[in-house]
Amino acid sequence: MSAFNLSSAFITFFAVVGPPKVLLAFAHTAKTREPAELRQLTAVSTLVAAVVGVAMAFAADPLTSFFHISDQSLQLAGGVIFFIYAVALVLGIHLGGGSDPDEEDESGPLAAGLRELLLPYVASPLAITAVLVESLEKDTFSWHLTIASAYLAVAAINCLCVLALSQILRRTHQTSLEVLSRLLGLLLAAVGAELFLTGLEGLGVHFAQAKY
Repeated sequence: MSAFNLSSAFITFFAVVGPPKVLLAFAHTAKTREPAELRQLTAVSTLVAAVVGVAMAFAADPLTSFFHISDQSLQLAGGVIFFIYAVALVLGIHLGGGSDPDEEDESGPLAAGLRELLLPYVASPLAITAVLVESLEKDTFSWHLTIASAYLAVAAINCLCVLALSQILRRTHQTSLEVLSRLLGLLLAAVGAELFLTGLEGLGVHFAQAKY
């Protein structure tokens, strides 16, 4: 396993689904949950996210071959979905569901929390796109293991950060969370747009360079 490849994959996943991206989502979830519930939700959501990431790392080739999906298609789709999620953050619309008290009572707080974290963390479009694109670079077991290991490392860091900062997350004022959501949404919208443009460039669409 190449240390350079492992570090490069780790940096990529840390950028797209690391603590700066998920702590805000957990902060919103922490406001309505007791510490024990938050710890359980953190552990379960991290485990599910890790399983999804590892599965995508090893199943990238057969999945894309079966559905006839190209790297560019993944980038375009991932960019669009992530852009929509980011714009919703900017507008103060929290996607993912789980906010209906009656529905939460029926399904339980854990299931409701998983729904809230589904799009930004458990099955993040940007993270899954990154895993699939990186995994398709080489068709070897060692390379897929490298990608899976890097993703697991980031998931573990996310879990530790949420557990360490759980008290701060629960006490953060709602207004502060809304301000941070809008600022992060603006940055994430740019990330989604960049991924979409990368997909277009891969299809041969060239953009004029800005002149300064």
